[in-house]
Amino acid sequence: MNNKFGDNLKLFRTENKLSQAKLANMIGVTQQCVSEWEQYNMEPTLSNLWILSDVFDISIDELVGRKEY
Repeated sequence: MNNKFGDNLKLFRTENKLSQAKLANMIGVTQQCVSEWEQYNMEPTLSNLWILSDVFDISIDELVGRKEY
């Protein structure tokens, strides 16, 4: 996965005024999981990428940094 995912996730989350806990609750993971993604300690599953792209109304390519937004 492109190394921009963690930064992009944090950017989209904060732009949408979501805490890690609120986002985690929305997508069915723990707050710790969102934190781990943002710190590059863990990568999301494909199904989580789909859900995140729906939440932020962006493509997975934009989310992982393959396409500029």
